Order: sequence, then structure tokens, then C-alpha cells
Amino acid sequence: MEWRSLAMAKRSAKDLLVFADVYKTYQMGESEVHALDGVSPTIRRGEFVAITGASGSGKSTLMHLMGFLDTPTSGKIFLEGRDTSQLSERKLAQLRNQNVGFVFQSFNLLPRTSALSNVELPVLYAGKSARQRQKEASKALSRVGLKDRLFHTPAQLSGGEQQRVAIARALVNNPSIILADEPTGNLDTKTSEVIMKILKDLNHAGHTIVVVTHEDQIASYAKRTIELTDGRIKNGS
Repeated sequence: MEWRSLAMAKRSAKDLLVFADVYKTYQMGESEVHALDGVSPTIRRGEFVAITGASGSGKSTLMHLMGFLDTPTSGKIFLEGRDTSQLSERKLAQLRNQNVGFVFQSFNLLPRTSALSNVELPVLYAGKSARQRQKEASKALSRVGLKDRLFHTPAQLSGGEQQRVAIARALVNNPSIILADEPTGNLDTKTSEVIMKILKDLNHAGHTIVVVTHEDQIASYAKRTIELTDGRIKNGS
């Protein structure tokens, strides 16, 4: 195990998310699939990072681990210097709600619920009052240019507007990191540029952004790229 990485995880105040010799293996019948094969990437506070690679390279697995949607087979993951390997499912759920914002390719909005109510959900899980939820959700929607769309349902919004709602939802709890998995995959080129500019502006405002993409044009918005090949980091640790 890379004990130097473990030591660095606890030492640097700039290191937000640190992987230390992380493996992720899936059992497929009688075979083992090594989705991640001993990776040790670091995401620093305020960075804008793109994760790239061919299909099956381990991009989505890495993002799931970064968002604590899954746990490694071996190795350790530190968030703000805290070893997350011993946390219970309940503690991991709390950590996700408080520290991670997610943006997905398919938006993942509740279809019969207004933009405002969709964005309120993470604040609801955080246990805040109805008044506070509405205030914070309205502010987040305003930040992505949707202050006039608060009460529109997803069906009344364009694809780009739906993704902006999803970004507002990811942003509303002021998380430590925002993870975007192929955020422009369902959008045309012009709308994709709008979405990536919003993410870039959020990064300039101090938010840490990680985008998973297979498109070079989308990756070019990031300040640093981590390229995966066969579960290993090829470039950009």
C-alpha cells in the first residue's frame, strides 16, 4: 500500500479528496473485473478536474467512489483529511448530503415537481425548515439563471434548463465538491457550452468541480485532466 499517499492525505490542507492505493473489483460469475487497479488521485480545494477515458476505463467507478456512492475493495479514501473507510452507511449518507453535489447526464429530476421543490430536496434531507429550504433553493436557482422558472416542472423546461436545475440542486447545500457525470451527454453543442460555462463560473467562485466526460471539448474547460486506461491512471494523478 502507498503509505506515503496516506501520510500526505493527512498533511496537506489543500487536499480535499485523496485516494490511497484504491482498488475496486467486481465479481462477474467466476471472473473478477478490476474496475480500478490501485489508483491514488488527489482532488485539491478549488480545482476544476476532468476525468476522461474510453468506455470501460473506470471513469464512472471512480466518480461513484468520489461521491461515496460505493466503497473500495481495498485502499482508503480521505475527505478533508478524514478517513472514510470505517464510516457506517448512515454516516456515509450524511457525508454525501453535506459534502457532495451530484449532476447526472439524465438530470434525475422528479417529473411532477417544480424546479424549486426539486432543488429543495437536499436541504430537506439536511433537516432545515420549509422557509429556509425555499430561500436557499431560490438562491441556487438564481445563480444558474432560473429565477423566473421556480415553479416550472421539468416537462415545461428545455433540456438545458433541466440540467441547470440539477446544477442548482447540486449546489444548494454548498458542498465540498460537485461531481458531474457526463453532464452534457443529452444536450446539443450550444447548450453544452452554456452548461460548461456555468460550471466554470462556479469554479471561479471557489467551488471544487469534477466532470466525467469522454469528450475532449468538454474536458478542455477543466484546469486539469485525469485520464484512465483499464482502471489505471494514465495521465494526471
